[in-house]
Amino acid sequence: MKKSDFKDKKITVMGIGLHGGGVAAVRFFAEAGAKVIATDMKTEKELAPTLSKLKDLKGVKFVLGQHRIEDFENVDMVVKNPAVPWSSKHIQAALKKKIPVEMDSSIFFKLCRLPIIGVTGTKGKTTTATLIAEILKASGKKVFTAGIGQKPVLDLLEKIEGVKNGVVVFELSSWRLSALGRGNLSPHIAVVTNIYPDHLNYYGTMEKYIADKKCIFSNQKPDDCVVLNWDNEASRELAGETKSQVVSFFRRPTSKGEKTSDVYVKDDKIIFNNNGEEKEICDLSDIKLRGDHNIGNILAAAAATLAFGVAPEKICEAVKNFKGVSHRLEFVKELDKVKYFNDTAATMPDAAIAGINSFSEPVILIAGGADKNLDFKEFAKVIGEKVRRIIFLKGEATEKIKAELKKINAEKIVDSEFDNMQKAVVRAKSLAGPGDVVLLSPGAASFGLFLNEFDRGDKFREAVGKL
Repeated sequence: MKKSDFKDKKITVMGIGLHGGGVAAVRFFAEAGAKVIATDMKTEKELAPTLSKLKDLKGVKFVLGQHRIEDFENVDMVVKNPAVPWSSKHIQAALKKKIPVEMDSSIFFKLCRLPIIGVTGTKGKTTTATLIAEILKASGKKVFTAGIGQKPVLDLLEKIEGVKNGVVVFELSSWRLSALGRGNLSPHIAVVTNIYPDHLNYYGTMEKYIADKKCIFSNQKPDDCVVLNWDNEASRELAGETKSQVVSFFRRPTSKGEKTSDVYVKDDKIIFNNNGEEKEICDLSDIKLRGDHNIGNILAAAAATLAFGVAPEKICEAVKNFKGVSHRLEFVKELDKVKYFNDTAATMPDAAIAGINSFSEPVILIAGGADKNLDFKEFAKVIGEKVRRIIFLKGEATEKIKAELKKINAEKIVDSEFDNMQKAVVRAKSLAGPGDVVLLSPGAASFGLFLNEFDRGDKFREAVGKL
C-alpha cells in the first residue's frame, strides 16, 4: 500500500473526536487527495475545538450529530475510531458490502517501511514503550513513537518518509490490535507487559479481550520476536501459540530451563540470560521509578531492546536516566510535609492496587469513577488494609467499591464523595498530616466527570497547584 493509492478515493472517517486521532486521520486522507466524509455523533458545537484544526482542508464533508448508513455503503473505504466496536451496525453495513474497514494502526503498518516494536498489555504499556524509545535513542537509533498516551498515529508517516535506519515504537491498545489481526499484521518485535481483566464493558468476556491482545504476535514470522511476562499467567500461556522467537522476563524465580533467552532479577540485579550465559544489565538501585510493578516494565523494555540488538550498557544508561511518565505515580507537589501523587492512569483495580502498594507512608486515597464491568473485591481489601481515608469521585464503580468495603467492615475509612476534583483535593488536604501521601489512583474509568483519564490527572494537578 502507498499513500498515493488513496487519491480520488471516497473514504469515510468514523469518529472525529476530541483527542487528536480523528484529526490526524482526516488530515492524512485529505492531503492524500481522497474525498473524505468525516462523521461523528457529536454536534458541531461539541466538536468546535477539533473542527478548528481542520478548517484549512479542502474536499472534506462533515456529517455531524449522526452517522448515515449511506456513508458506509457507498464509499471505497471506512476508517473507524479505535473505540467504535466492530459490531457497530454502520461498520457491519460496510463489511457486508465488502468495503474495507481499517483503523489508523492497520493503515500505519501497511505504509510504514521501518521496523516496528509494538507494545501492548493491560498495565505498563506507556511506561514500557517510552523506556524502549529512550533505550533506543541512547544506543544511537533514530526513533519514532506512535500511539503513546494520546499521540496521533497517521501524521507520523510523513516524518518517517525516506528514513532508512530508524525504528518505530508503537503502543497498541487491544482495540488497535483488532485491526492488525484483520489485516494479518504484526510488529517485528512484540511486547506483552501483562494481561488482567479490563474493558469487560466493551468485550464482555476475557476470552474476547485476550483474542485481540494475541494479534500483536499472531502474524509474526519465525525470525520475529515476542516478549512475554512469565510472572503473569495469562501472558505466560501465550508462549505455546507463537510462531516467533520468545523472550521472557520475570521478577520471581522460575522453572524455565537455562537454554533460553530471558531477562530477570537475581541478587538485586537485572540479568540477561542468553542460552545459559548470564550478563548483568544494571542494579535495582539504579532504578528511579517507584513501585515493584515498574521493575516489570523495565525488564520488558530491556528484553525488547536486547532482542533488537542493543548492548546491555546502553540499556543501563537509559534506565539510570529514566524518570517515568506523566500520570503514572507522578509526583506533583509537597506541601506542609504532605506529598501529592497523580496516578490517574490506574483505570482498573489491579493498577490502583500497585499504586497503593508503592507507598509505605499513610495514604489518603482519591478513587472511584465509572465502571468497566470489573471486580473490585481485591481493591477494597487493599484499601481496607493500607489506606487511612478514602475520598470518592462519583460513579458506578464507586458504588461497587463502597459495597465491597462494607462487606469487610471497612466503610469507616470512607470520608466523602464529590463530582468535582477541586473539592476532592481540598478535602484530602484537610485530612492529611505531615508524612502522609495524597494519592489519586482511581481504579476506575473517567467518563462522566472528565474527558478522559488524562483530563482527570490534569484536573488533579491544577487543584493541587491551587492549594
